Amino acid sequence: MKRQVLKSAAILGTIGLASLLLVACGSKSSSKSGSSDSKEMTVYVEEQYKDFMKKAAAAYEKESGQKITIKTGDQIKGLDNLSLDNQSGKAPDVMMAPYDRVGSLGTDGQLAEVKLADSSKADNTTKALVTNKGKVYGAPAVIETLVMYYNKDLISEAPKTFADLENLAKDSKYAFQGEEGKNTAFLADWTNFYYTYGLLAGNGGYVFGDKGTNPKDIGLANDGSIKGLEYAKTWYAQWPKGMQDTEGSANFIQTQFTTGKTAAIIDGPWKASALKDAKVNYGVTTIPTLPNGKNYEAFGGGKAWIIPAGAKHASEAQKFIDFLTSTEQQKAFYDATNEVPANTEAREYATGKNDELTAAVVKQFASAQPMPNISEMGTVWDPAKTMLFDTVSGKSDAKKAADDAVKLIKDTIAQKYGNK
Repeated sequence: MKRQVLKSAAILGTIGLASLLLVACGSKSSSKSGSSDSKEMTVYVEEQYKDFMKKAAAAYEKESGQKITIKTGDQIKGLDNLSLDNQSGKAPDVMMAPYDRVGSLGTDGQLAEVKLADSSKADNTTKALVTNKGKVYGAPAVIETLVMYYNKDLISEAPKTFADLENLAKDSKYAFQGEEGKNTAFLADWTNFYYTYGLLAGNGGYVFGDKGTNPKDIGLANDGSIKGLEYAKTWYAQWPKGMQDTEGSANFIQTQFTTGKTAAIIDGPWKASALKDAKVNYGVTTIPTLPNGKNYEAFGGGKAWIIPAGAKHASEAQKFIDFLTSTEQQKAFYDATNEVPANTEAREYATGKNDELTAAVVKQFASAQPMPNISEMGTVWDPAKTMLFDTVSGKSDAKKAADDAVKLIKDTIAQKYGNK
């Protein structure tokens, strides 16, 4: 589950779920926070973080005297239940959330505001990921973004440019059996907007203006976005038909790569465990530069520590979050999970471990764009998916597909949020 959180939130578009919940408890939460008959704080994490949290809680208890109870469960379900848990008094004091849930949960009244400690060493990108309308609703814990995996048994060094990938596609050993003229040298799930965004953004496209905060300014049909869409279409012209299967293309890509028929793919750090299990001799690097010489500006994501609005020990929770995001604890978090720390000092420590995946994520994150965390982002995923499919399948030209998507997004935002 560790790496699936971001995917379930970003790829399936569950960022909009929180906005569908009633938020009657939102304005009342601050008056309830910090008071409880029990002095014991509750922390809710996924099972994969339990061992780290046991050690962190023990160290914090020794330092502060604060007792901490650890509960485990599914992260997304915990967030989806937050509205009811806040109202019933069952909300934990500290939990974790993907960045793209933080902003919408915060503005929906489900989270308490958080103050970022100087010791957290958060950079501008991660600060943006936990900030919505000037308010901070989480403390950055993990960074994630897309990277490139390549098969070291097929190519001796990582592709550095998309021109390298285009040349690779000319090699007959990557010809796809049964479909003449098709090849699988390089594959990317570009009917999925999460994976394709870096291609559009690197050409000048964007979701919302003002660094992802202005839903009245949608940049998915501008010249840069159109250029990115048209480039994606050139690859689909040479990829097997299975790549146009919006539900099955991810599995198709993984199968081609793990069976040695594909040299390079774009995917996230969550993919590494499956590739290890498949015993692929793979390397990890940054995504090659685009034909225009610019970086592939993928979404920047990850996870943050949050304090539910119904937390009974909000002030104590803030102190514990400060502890968890300190350099020492972020180093320990990396050692326990191999997930890249948001704390920039701990990030340098992680990079020094000479782990290819870590180094690639850190370097790629430097050019990543914070995924918009406003509630309106939930209206983007489905229209963008249609836009991509219609373009690469030839059902529509890129301009019309993009214009149709933007119109649908604008109409949906106006209907749901009243933004005319």
